[in-house]
Amino acid sequence: MRRFRRGSLFGKYRIEKRLGEGAFATVYQALDTLEGLRVALKVPHAEVLDPETEAAVLHEVRLAARLRHPRLLPLKAADRIDGRIVLVYPLGERTLEDRLRLRLGFAKALSYFEALLEGVAAVHEHRVIHCDIKPENLIFVEGELLLADFGIAKIATRTIRASGSGTVGYCAPEQAMGKPSFRSDVFSTGLVGYRMMAGALPEWPFDWPPPGIKRLRTHASQGLVDLLKRSIELDPKKRFASGPAMLRAFERIRVKERRRK
Repeated sequence: MRRFRRGSLFGKYRIEKRLGEGAFATVYQALDTLEGLRVALKVPHAEVLDPETEAAVLHEVRLAARLRHPRLLPLKAADRIDGRIVLVYPLGERTLEDRLRLRLGFAKALSYFEALLEGVAAVHEHRVIHCDIKPENLIFVEGELLLADFGIAKIATRTIRASGSGTVGYCAPEQAMGKPSFRSDVFSTGLVGYRMMAGALPEWPFDWPPPGIKRLRTHASQGLVDLLKRSIELDPKKRFASGPAMLRAFERIRVKERRRK
C-alpha cells in the first residue's frame, strides 16, 4: 500500500497530510497547485483494484458525477495519475464524528438529522444504496452538513467485508450478511439520528429502549421517538421503505418539533 509523504507531488496536487485510511482507500488533504485550492483526494489502494472492482469504481464515478444536491458532497473531479484512480472532493472542515465529541444541543442535532435525511433521500431517488452511512461520512463544508461517499461506498463496503476489517457499528444486520437495500440505509440513518439526539449509540441486539432514551424523551415528541424506533427495527420490512419515505414522515412532525423548542 503506497502512501504519499507530506510535500510530495502527485500530478498537480501537493500532499499536505493524510486525513484517513480504510481498507479501500486513503484520503489526503492536498493543494491543487494550478487552481490554488485545497481539496480532499481519495486514492483507492492499488491492491484492491482488480479489473472487476476498477470497472465498478468507474461506473460509480460516472454516476456520482451526475448526482447533484445541496446535501451531497460533490465529486469535483476524477482522474488517473501515474496509473492510479484519484477522486477529488471539496475539503471539509470536519466530520460529524468530530462534532459529536463536543456537546450537541437538541435543536442543532435535529437540524443535522434533517440535513442527513435530505441527503439520503436524494441518493435513494437516484436508485443508489449508500451502504456506509455513519458520522465519519458526514462532512461539514462551509458550515453545511453534507453526505459523502455515495455511490463509491458500496464498493468500499464490499472490499471491507472481503478483508474482514472495518466497523459495523452503523451497519444493518442484513447488510452485514451481504444483502443491503434502501431499508439498510434507513437503519443506519436512524442510528446516526438517535446518537445525535440521545447522546448514545444503540448496539446489537438493538433492544428497545436503548441507552439514552430518557434524554431523547425529554426533548423529542413521541412522533420523533417513534420515527427513530421504526427506523432501527431488526426486521427490514418494519422500517421505512426508503430515504424519501423517512424524510416525508419526518417532515410531518417537523413543525411540531420546532414549536416545542
